[in-house]
Amino acid sequence: MRLITRRGFGKAAAATAAVCSGMTLPEFLLAEPKPVRLAFPKGFVWGCATAAYQVEGGVAEDGRGASIWDTFSHQPGNINHGDNGDVTDDSYHRWKEDVALLKGLGTKGYRFSVAWPRIFPTGKAPLNPKGLEYYDRLVDELLKNGIAPYVTMFHWDLPEALPGGWQSRDTAYAFADYAGFVAKRLGDRVQHFMTTNEFDSFTDDGYKSGVSAPGLKLDAAGVNQVRHHAILAHGLGVQAIRAHAPAGTKVGLAEDPKLYCPVMETPEHIEAVRKAFRDNNAPFLAPILDGKYPDSYLAREGANAPKVAEGDMKAISSPLDFIGMNCYHGDYVRADDSKQGYAIEPVPTSHPHMASTWIRLSPECIYWGVRTICELWPEKVPLMYITENGTSSDDVLTADGRVEDVDRVMYLRAHLTQLHRAAEEGYPVKGYFLWSLMDNFEWSDGFSTRFGIYYVDFKSQKRTPKLSAEWYRATIAANAVE
Repeated sequence: MRLITRRGFGKAAAATAAVCSGMTLPEFLLAEPKPVRLAFPKGFVWGCATAAYQVEGGVAEDGRGASIWDTFSHQPGNINHGDNGDVTDDSYHRWKEDVALLKGLGTKGYRFSVAWPRIFPTGKAPLNPKGLEYYDRLVDELLKNGIAPYVTMFHWDLPEALPGGWQSRDTAYAFADYAGFVAKRLGDRVQHFMTTNEFDSFTDDGYKSGVSAPGLKLDAAGVNQVRHHAILAHGLGVQAIRAHAPAGTKVGLAEDPKLYCPVMETPEHIEAVRKAFRDNNAPFLAPILDGKYPDSYLAREGANAPKVAEGDMKAISSPLDFIGMNCYHGDYVRADDSKQGYAIEPVPTSHPHMASTWIRLSPECIYWGVRTICELWPEKVPLMYITENGTSSDDVLTADGRVEDVDRVMYLRAHLTQLHRAAEEGYPVKGYFLWSLMDNFEWSDGFSTRFGIYYVDFKSQKRTPKLSAEWYRATIAANAVE
């Protein structure tokens, strides 16, 4: 009879483990291994995230105005397969069904965005009452099901009618008026508001590379001014929300900072991570938390640096109640003798990635992102949430209605293991919002790229849980990664 042993144990390791466990060696070798259970703090908020233009549809219904993404997606050649967000997941009509999905997962939070052109079709008053009523219904249904709404005011669907878009300083003030109005209307039921989502995705991608709406390619000075108007909108938005929402309302933002991991966890390489983080997040997160642009950034940009009006930086650095961090991948950094004190390691062609090649597998970036932000700005970051984390997968719906997305489960488990490390070490991480609840319109990729844990048939609108939904449900129920 062959002895069944625990795989991977050498004789010395097995003997040591047996002694530590209080078993005899034969007992240890025959015992069923216990799974590792990484428990999160009590009250940790588990949720999912979506964005209005990606899931709602109903773009021409009930008085909604056009957004720059409506225009951009209908221009030939901009979106894969000529897709657009006219219908997408039809959540504008199927919101009750989608709330039921959230409840079935056991989530206690749902991060969604309000479509600015649904509230103010031209970007400014007058109000479109029917648009606001949609969010009233959604918020009430979430609360009825024990799910807290976490509302993002702007997730890229800028009203087309605003002259100049983010090139215009006036857009920042229009955003503040809109954000204040929504906060006043929903603030009796919504306790968490985020101003904007991912500055570089709607500034650099929209006005520098032109791969996103409105598809412009400005010079360096023009891009820097667009960036400045975006963070000014954030700051003015924070002030407007505080002025109109009830006392105690939490205000933050959802940002995707460039994330860095040390090549080795030694003091010099960890310090290099801090330097790289501050230096490469200079246009957005650094001025918001420091109240000024880093000197290195201003020197680097020279005459192209943004024009800053009196009072701008005070508004931009308005105190926040939390930082939301979107996290998908990071780069590796080492200390060196250069003036900047660090070098970003080149990515070898063999480095593993997910279905979207830009999502390089680097799960420790979620730990180092949280840690670095908290260490650089300890007095400015009372709380943190992971406001997005997830991955695309080459999902295939089988004949018997299953999607076995084991790669997505691997990715999520790896990141949550690293997030647990941050929580265990005492960093103030209070929640996690998986991107995304369901497959949706993935911007320039259209419907060819799937990020959801529910598979969506975009013709029938049927939602089918993937393996990752089953895994996430179990994780939420256990409040732990196993």
